[in-house]
Amino acid sequence: MTSEETMMFKFGNDENKAERTICDVCAAMQEKGYNPINQFVGYLLSGDPAYVTSHNEARSKIRAIERDELLEELVRYYLEQHNK
Repeated sequence: MTSEETMMFKFGNDENKAERTICDVCAAMQEKGYNPINQFVGYLLSGDPAYVTSHNEARSKIRAIERDELLEELVRYYLEQHNK
């Protein structure tokens, strides 16, 4: 493979797990009055789980998924919505 070739980057089949986790964590943040977008961005950029509420086990759920998997799911969803 030369440096001009594009490498395929693929995760396993955990998309549904990441999607479910994102939905659960967002719901928990909203229930506690947090802005889930701001909190997710803080967590994804810093890796600090303190950005995620512990309400409904959201913090432990988010820590069970790698941040790169969460980003991959968010990008996948965004692109699917905008390529319709």
